[in-house]
Amino acid sequence: MDIHFTPEELAFRDEVRAFLSTKLPQDISTKVRLGKHLGKADHQRWQRLLNEQGWYATHWPEEFGGTGWNVVQKHIFEEECAAFGAPRTIPFGVNMVAPVIIKFGTPEQQAHFLPRILDGTDWWCQGYSEPGAGSDLASLKTRAVRDGDHYIVNGQKTWTTLGQHADWIFCLVRTDPEAQQQRGISFLLIDMRTPGITVRPIITLDGDHEVNEVFFDNVKVPVENLVGRENEGWTCAKYLLTYERTGLAGIGASKAVLAHLKRVASRELCDGKPLLEDPLFRAQVAEVEMQLMAIEMSTLRILAAAREGGVPGAESSILKVKGTEIRQAISHLLRKVLGPYALPFIEDEFDLDKGVEPLHADYSTAPASQYFNLRKLSIFGGSNEIQKNIVSKMILEL
Repeated sequence: MDIHFTPEELAFRDEVRAFLSTKLPQDISTKVRLGKHLGKADHQRWQRLLNEQGWYATHWPEEFGGTGWNVVQKHIFEEECAAFGAPRTIPFGVNMVAPVIIKFGTPEQQAHFLPRILDGTDWWCQGYSEPGAGSDLASLKTRAVRDGDHYIVNGQKTWTTLGQHADWIFCLVRTDPEAQQQRGISFLLIDMRTPGITVRPIITLDGDHEVNEVFFDNVKVPVENLVGRENEGWTCAKYLLTYERTGLAGIGASKAVLAHLKRVASRELCDGKPLLEDPLFRAQVAEVEMQLMAIEMSTLRILAAAREGGVPGAESSILKVKGTEIRQAISHLLRKVLGPYALPFIEDEFDLDKGVEPLHADYSTAPASQYFNLRKLSIFGGSNEIQKNIVSKMILEL
């Protein structure tokens, strides 16, 4: 098994670097590196540039307008984007619901929704979690009752990321309350402009509005917006979660931020010597760097197996658990090295015009608030505790 890049893959990496060097807008990259909030217009502009290059839908087959890239090419692209300070792709449309529509949707659904995802006409959000259904997703209570050519949806979703901007939401709903939990769930596509939908913001500790509650009060959804078969939505949900969990490891982003952490720790932000000269802190940095190297090698082994036709099993859960733990560890170390400079009100002191090196988006000019925000990585996509149970079950059943 060869875990090194082939000459063709190295040439592809050079092509990606050339594209990012010439096409990534400097103002957007600066915002990312400074940790500034990117608006919807920023994301749409970068999406258009990627779409013009044919590089937006990296998980799609070519016949639907995707890149048709193999897993190694996707890995290279994501790593280089993180290194160049490109915005992260908002995943809900292109990387989450679109693969489900491609796999389980009707030709009519594919013809309508996929082009609108590609060109940015429709923005999507995810309707999975509920107040009583998070890691135990199958216990969801939102109901959809068939009424002629429509479903009538009632219930509540929570932690709906960027739901305030979304045009559509893909939802898991219970269509058969008498069936076993997983067997009575369906997968619906719902227009957020439909009467009866209310979006209520959830303001997090750092004062940010990223997540929301979404309420459904007798919302009429056309039957043709059902993806797959009624009561078989759990199959769609599991398929979608595979895409979500694999992307949560964030190896490229962690490598870029770790390099930044080491640079910041090497200079004097406060009185005294650089913190990287402290043996204990240096050991902590070395430990997280070794863990990152190990998970990168594991990823390359998984990619090498996939290149030869293998299919990841428990590996996706392992990557999710370890990758998110590493990202949190780096945020903790950066918050420690910055000390009082990590506070949000110091943001203006990190302006590029003052000659200070910008901070990476994941650990931005307000590392304290980002530290809290990154705590969620252990929870969404299936909590790390649940992922460990999945790994144990899959290994013990071998």
